[in-house]
Amino acid sequence: CHGTDGHSAAGGGMSALAGMPRAYFLEQLAAFRSGARPATIMHQLVRGYTDEQLARLAEFFERQPK
Repeated sequence: CHGTDGHSAAGGGMSALAGMPRAYFLEQLAAFRSGARPATIMHQLVRGYTDEQLARLAEFFERQPK
């Protein structure tokens, strides 16, 4: 949904994850998990990952060039 390596397609309506700061990424995932941030699917997907897995995803996307 967010494109290869977090590079969302132009006009695709999805946030680009590439280069997103780790802390912000994890904050948003926590908001999805708790229901504080509304979503169509992310609130369900994020519950399938451990905190360690989410941290690894955050590190990966932070390292990707924008």
